[in-house]
Amino acid sequence: MNATPAAMTAARRTEDAPPSLRRSIGVLRRLLRYTRPHARLLTGAFTLLVLATAADVVNPILTKVFIDDYLTPRRFPTWPLAGLAGAYLGLLVATVTLNYLQLLLFQTVALRIVQRLRVDVFSHVQRLGLAFFDRTPAGAVVSRVTNDTEAVKDLFVSVLSAFVQNGVLLIGIFVSMFALDARLAAFCLALAPLILAAMALYGRLAGPAVRRTREWLGQMNTRLSESLQGMHIIQALGQEDRMRRQFAEVNRQHFLARMQTIRLNGWLLRPLVDFIYTLALMMVLAWFGLTSRTGPVEVGVLYAFVNYLDRFFEPVNQMMMRLNLFQQAVVSAGRVFELLDDTTLAPQPAESAKGGPTPRVTRGHIRFEGVSFSYDGHHDVLRDISFEVLPGQTVALVGHTGSGKSSIMNLLMRFYPVTRGRITIDGWPLETFSEEELRQQIGLVLQDPFLFSGDVMTNIRLDRPGVTETDAVDAARFVQAHRFIERLPEGYRAQVGERGATFSAGQRQLLSFARAMAGHPAILVLDEATASIDTETEALIQTALRQMRQGRTTIAIAHRLSTIQDADQILVLHRGRIVESGTHQELLARGGLYHRMYRLQQGGHPSFAPTTVGTGPHTDA
Repeated sequence: MNATPAAMTAARRTEDAPPSLRRSIGVLRRLLRYTRPHARLLTGAFTLLVLATAADVVNPILTKVFIDDYLTPRRFPTWPLAGLAGAYLGLLVATVTLNYLQLLLFQTVALRIVQRLRVDVFSHVQRLGLAFFDRTPAGAVVSRVTNDTEAVKDLFVSVLSAFVQNGVLLIGIFVSMFALDARLAAFCLALAPLILAAMALYGRLAGPAVRRTREWLGQMNTRLSESLQGMHIIQALGQEDRMRRQFAEVNRQHFLARMQTIRLNGWLLRPLVDFIYTLALMMVLAWFGLTSRTGPVEVGVLYAFVNYLDRFFEPVNQMMMRLNLFQQAVVSAGRVFELLDDTTLAPQPAESAKGGPTPRVTRGHIRFEGVSFSYDGHHDVLRDISFEVLPGQTVALVGHTGSGKSSIMNLLMRFYPVTRGRITIDGWPLETFSEEELRQQIGLVLQDPFLFSGDVMTNIRLDRPGVTETDAVDAARFVQAHRFIERLPEGYRAQVGERGATFSAGQRQLLSFARAMAGHPAILVLDEATASIDTETEALIQTALRQMRQGRTTIAIAHRLSTIQDADQILVLHRGRIVESGTHQELLARGGLYHRMYRLQQGGHPSFAPTTVGTGPHTDA
């Protein structure tokens, strides 16, 4: 359908507008889409607003009638005055009641919109790929989900509702002023361009300052988050003063940016509007002064005009004062939408796989065929990796830091897309599997186990539909975690502090083992799974590990070579390539890199030690 000339003209104006204005208009349009589900409530709020405004602007006219018709001629009939007073009080009560109801409706809609927006942002963050979190500090994401959405709430609650309310009030005031004296009202209306020019100037100057303020606020959140997460390292290495200085500098920059907006507020908001108001008042008084030379002046009309002028500039003042919140809200909403528009999503099943047969992991037969991978798109951390893991086999990946071990795990878990080559499971390309199938059939145990707030049972089950409480208890028994859980005051209902801080490293790792086994995975991925466990605990779970691997395809990343000597195959990586492969005894007999690494761990003196190579944003263990 062809666009109307009016629509084309509006679009052309938007395209010709400055970039900051176009951005603000685009953000506002997108925010207003969130109001569509609440059209009925908004209609009711607007209706109440119009009625409240009408009741509010009629009262000065009643006062004008009292002054001109009764007070000036000194006529005080009882019943007419009683009716006038009753009407005045009735309108006051109606104004208060209607304003309360319309404000309640506007606030309800605003809070529901921001509630929906926060859920949308959080849901989108859950779908983002690990590549996004590699380059984005956690504090910056937290700032957008919390502080920026809070500013968006202010846009709906304090800005848009106030602009609409004050806009309707201004229209009502002008209608009343024209009813009293059309020429004087038109004269006052000529001041409107000055007010609009002040608003436009403020928006142009304040936008960059507000944007810098929000960016430095995000930096402060990043510093704070980083400090809290690494507090034990900060205190252990005596870094308190350095962190304090860095935070103080970020805080100073935020202060300077905020002060710039305050200076703009001081010049361009209420002082400028008060100046224009004074000019308007002088013009009105001068007009009535000149009129009094040619005839009598109606005092009631003068009172009504002065009253309307005051009522006119008070909404203007409120709108100008809220321009600062408006700028902050638009900038914050833009940052939120930037996050929502980020396309760095976790790898999804290929389009060609949708609608076709649903692949399932049945045996756990894994093949890497000429796989290469780069985190940054320029430097390969894996180069032409090819190997095969037969169902039920255990393959260990060893190598120095940066060799690519964890990158292989990341690709198998489909945390990142393969750059070149392909990975198959049971003959199916990895990208054809659904997310649910992969997460259900691949059990992952990381070197640094992560526990969620909640109780022990919740951390093992994770609310997975196919995992019952019986499965969780059986898994805990299987990995030797049941004994220490039973000794807890509340057993499986014992509360887990943030990141499991109330448990030892070994206990946290045992719980992560139980979590992995509770889902009965066909494939097991162990990323330095015993690195955080003490010798006594490791002895307890080595038997469990052997039982876990029975009937399951297992890929184990290991630093301590003593833990993978019974692996069916050991792959030795160096600088992103497989340089050796074989069993433990075969590799020792070759006298190559594996032999040198083994001698080094046994206290020997190898003649060759490979150089550690950093090849991406991750450091592979």
